[in-house]
Amino acid sequence: MGKIIKGGFLAIINVVFIWIALYLLSAQAYLVFALLLLGALLTNFIFILPKGYPYRYLLPAAFFMVLLVVYPIMYTVYISVTNYGTGNILNKEQVIAQFESKYVLEPSSEGYSFQAYRDSQDRLWMLFTDSEGRQMVGHDGELTPVQAGDPLLGQLDGFTELNRVDLVRATNELSAQSFAYDDLHELRMRNINAFSLYLQQYRYDVASDRLTDLQTGTVYEPIDGYFQAPDGTRLTPGFRAVIGFDNFRRLLGNPQITGPFVSVFIWTIQWALLSVATTFVVGLFLAILLNDPHMRLRKVYRSLLILPYAIPAFISALIWRGLFNTELGVINQILRATVGSSVPWLQDPFWAKVALIILNLWLGFPYMMIICLGALQSINAEMYEAALVDGATSWQQFRHITLPLLMVSVGPLLVSSFSFNFNNFSVIYLLTRGRPPIVGAQTPAGHTDILISYTYRLAFESGRGIDYGLASAVTLVIFLITGAITFFNFRFTGALEDVNKNV
Repeated sequence: MGKIIKGGFLAIINVVFIWIALYLLSAQAYLVFALLLLGALLTNFIFILPKGYPYRYLLPAAFFMVLLVVYPIMYTVYISVTNYGTGNILNKEQVIAQFESKYVLEPSSEGYSFQAYRDSQDRLWMLFTDSEGRQMVGHDGELTPVQAGDPLLGQLDGFTELNRVDLVRATNELSAQSFAYDDLHELRMRNINAFSLYLQQYRYDVASDRLTDLQTGTVYEPIDGYFQAPDGTRLTPGFRAVIGFDNFRRLLGNPQITGPFVSVFIWTIQWALLSVATTFVVGLFLAILLNDPHMRLRKVYRSLLILPYAIPAFISALIWRGLFNTELGVINQILRATVGSSVPWLQDPFWAKVALIILNLWLGFPYMMIICLGALQSINAEMYEAALVDGATSWQQFRHITLPLLMVSVGPLLVSSFSFNFNNFSVIYLLTRGRPPIVGAQTPAGHTDILISYTYRLAFESGRGIDYGLASAVTLVIFLITGAITFFNFRFTGALEDVNKNV
């Protein structure tokens, strides 16, 4: 019975593989097809052959690791060396097709009067007449010359002719009609009264890989994702192309990009350090107070102090955004009533950063309080008794006993908290959206942007359009920095474990 179930399951999987493979072949996605074929072979191998049994649980994990980790990284690396963005969204074949589909009105073209008919299947038939009385029947993109007595004319008489009102109603359908006149011309609708000859504007030569303007004779060559004329004129839209390390050169070599990027990078480090430092200090202070066995109502205080951690961060951020409102916020109203002035919390770069630190302190201190409480309760009380016998003060006990032993368990969490705040997009975006903007920046960079929000705005909020290539380059920089932090975390954790062994 088990073999039948396994065989049926494998048959269903293979059918799915075949269906996807046929679609990929029709779409000419050969690389993805090759990967799918490899996956299908591995799947059949582990389920059919006994040698593949040990890999039954490894393959799904490897599949999802490749799908969710390896592929996004490799795709980001690829995008970072391309010009993918506004103006360069399509591939080269799609752009060529767009240019070759462009037609311009032939200056010397005469107008063709027309009559439109619908057959029993609601298909359009056109009868064109030139100034000399010569006629052509148009249908399905083709033109057929006719003369008096032609059977095709008799066939049109059996159809329903469209009157003026019907023509107006069918304007969109008529304007979409085109009929091949010769190799370079098409007959298209000029207005509601006539059709005219239109000339194909561009023609692409596969052998020379060039695009020629048939009106002016200008030849355009593909350069860095654009068809470019000898005088430097570029046709738009461009196409996706590999441009090497140009995005990284822009990031590091263009002062209008490098300057804001360095400013954003420095603030990112400051933001992560200040967030960890403030939340840890406040959390540790509260943990020490709540760890005192003589404090009354400790459980009530713990419950109240953990509430900011229980409320979703995005709700808290939006509430604090209202509190920090310059004109109507409660904080400024209190300041006006007490000191007679207000603070431009979200308009001034310095105060916007202060507002972010206050918000993140509100969101983060309960977490630090919880982990510090747990770490404090794990410290052996006999150490403090021995320190008192030796005459140690409270500060000396904290410095030489509490803090070193606390850092053994809390230290790695501080490093991971730094890494989390390094990419803490939600708090930045919900409170300030990275604003106020940096004056003179060529990219959408703000004084409170961190690298992750800067990357998001670069990709989706640029006033000059999206720039996935440059955003991917910044993403790789973030990836390298985060990787370095992770490496430091492992080394730091090992060092603390050595300290713990020696205690």
